[in-house]
Amino acid sequence: MQNEEGQNMDLYIPRKCSATNRLITSKDHASVQINIGHLDANGHYTGQFSTFALCGFVRAQGDADSALDRLWQKKKAELRQ
Repeated sequence: MQNEEGQNMDLYIPRKCSATNRLITSKDHASVQINIGHLDANGHYTGQFSTFALCGFVRAQGDADSALDRLWQKKKAELRQ
């Protein structure tokens, strides 16, 4: 819900899992959000990062590592273009 100035007035805004596009509910205490920093050609941090959210379902199945790797490879390809 937004007010007249366009500011968000909701107390809780649900996130979506980056791997499965499921909503991450407020009761999903196994979910994580990971920020991966971007590096320049010299390996120095540029101050930018990409955020990935993983739901508890993906982590419980043991697919979090492969899902994060797949998401980062796709993001890296987008950043190079």
